[in-house]
Amino acid sequence: MAKSAMVQRQIKREKLVAKYAAKRAALKEIANNQDLPMEERFKARLKLAELPRNSSATRLHNRCKVTGRPKGYYRKLKMSRIALRQLASDGQIPGMVKSSW
Repeated sequence: MAKSAMVQRQIKREKLVAKYAAKRAALKEIANNQDLPMEERFKARLKLAELPRNSSATRLHNRCKVTGRPKGYYRKLKMSRIALRQLASDGQIPGMVKSSW
């Protein structure tokens, strides 16, 4: 089980990313538009830098929904390999059995 503080920090980041997504996209559009004057693009970059750091989507990390583990994450199932194996061994995932040969 991951530290609950780390999981809460991740949730806080997800909320900030959702809150500032539109504003961040609009500022990036202005900053990357080559047709606009350099001063206007520079001002957009400065405003982008003033936004909270944790509002950037690159600071998000996938975490297991069951345990909060950040590594060994399956995107399709939204859980870690360890949680997946445990649930499969307990028979809680339909059609999945532990392989043995």
